[in-house]
Amino acid sequence: MDRRDDNPAPTRDGLVLGAHWGFLAFFAGLGGYYLLSLIFSAFLADGGSGTLSLPSLGPLVLLAFVPNILLGLAPAVGSWRLGRGLRADFGLVPTGRDVKVGLYCGLLALLTGYVLNLVLIQVYGTERLSQPLDEVFGGIASSLGWLVVAAVIVSVGAPLTEELLVRGALWNGLAHHRVPPWVILVLTGLVFALLHSEPARMVALFGQGIVIGLARLLTGRVAASLVAHAANNLPPALLLLGGS
Repeated sequence: MDRRDDNPAPTRDGLVLGAHWGFLAFFAGLGGYYLLSLIFSAFLADGGSGTLSLPSLGPLVLLAFVPNILLGLAPAVGSWRLGRGLRADFGLVPTGRDVKVGLYCGLLALLTGYVLNLVLIQVYGTERLSQPLDEVFGGIASSLGWLVVAAVIVSVGAPLTEELLVRGALWNGLAHHRVPPWVILVLTGLVFALLHSEPARMVALFGQGIVIGLARLLTGRVAASLVAHAANNLPPALLLLGGS
């Protein structure tokens, strides 16, 4: 019923060089993300010494998230300038059905990731499958305040920006050009896995990306996949807090 209000724009709206504006937003966001990540990596390497003073580790939580912001900023700007606005293009204001479907898919994504990671542990061993959050935020384990900030980023910030990029701009662009929904689901699941740059976890991330994408497929709205993504990330974020 109201699902059609949140579908991509009509075929003649928002075209850039003959393609849906979502592709431009997707590649702009992804390119900006990797470029800033490279710049920050070079900056934080401190001329190759690789040393950081402890007082700087707290603010680095926010700094590490800055490239991620571009993932969602590009789709947002594209929607404002070339599309119909965030609410119409993506359906970001969640409905009751979005929350229900999102929570179910989020729990299923957690289960999928757990099972696939157990299989991967048998293949790679525990050393190659160390906890990524511990590697990123382990230096602030003694600061509860910064851990709360990190938990909010992991459970809300990252899901929002990643969903706008993958299940928002890219999904809308593919749907606009009449790519079959199941193909879109698989492609966005693969992009979701590649985005996290964790080769050892690729299979598990792909499985979780498929399940999170199901929320978008079933509702036609990014709000549902955002809820699913946030539900999937919440337990690791709580474990991060528990480590304090």
